[in-house]
Amino acid sequence: MAAPIRSDRQPTTDHKQIISQLIPLPSVINNVATMAMMDQDLELMLRVRSGDAESFEVLLRRYRVPLVSFFVRMVRDQALAEDLAQEAFLRIYQARHRYQPEARFTTWLYRIATNLALNAIRDRKPVAAPVEFEDREGEPETARIADERPTAEQQMMESDRARIIRQAVEELPEKQCAAVILHKYQNVDYRQISKVLGVSESAVKSLLFRAYESLRARLEPLLKGGQL
Repeated sequence: MAAPIRSDRQPTTDHKQIISQLIPLPSVINNVATMAMMDQDLELMLRVRSGDAESFEVLLRRYRVPLVSFFVRMVRDQALAEDLAQEAFLRIYQARHRYQPEARFTTWLYRIATNLALNAIRDRKPVAAPVEFEDREGEPETARIADERPTAEQQMMESDRARIIRQAVEELPEKQCAAVILHKYQNVDYRQISKVLGVSESAVKSLLFRAYESLRARLEPLLKGGQL
């Protein structure tokens, strides 16, 4: 009988290497985790709490694209993602007077966003049509500079690869899916994810371990077979 998975297990180095090959990590919010940025977010949100609308505009411009990208990956619908991002920022603004600086602004933002995304997933039928994710500048990830444009065959292979990976992630259980997107695509650490999802850090590690195990089992044969 296989040994039970410990609740505090986290993705191993091998798992991370496999998933890194399968799921590219775009630099969506790589600079957000710096201490300077967190201090700025805190100061800006405290100003917003005091009624400074311009500071809210700064936060909106800073996080709109990463947030839309998060929603697109969660709900697979660009228009719905735009609407949900607008709703998330509206809720942030409406709750500005209750803001307490104990947690990072991004933790609060992604907690609201995750709840909105999960509710949207439960309330609507699955969408089969693929979508293009947006990068940091708002350009589709499939866009290429003219002199770097891939061949039609390469484009088809990349499209199939992205579709297979995206489908595998989306078919994970809800919380595993959210944890993977936050961890791999949004570069959110375990502690923040635990607060976003309302679970312990050990539970986050367990969610990610099980998610990466499922992805490895599903995608590794394709990788070895040259299909990815």
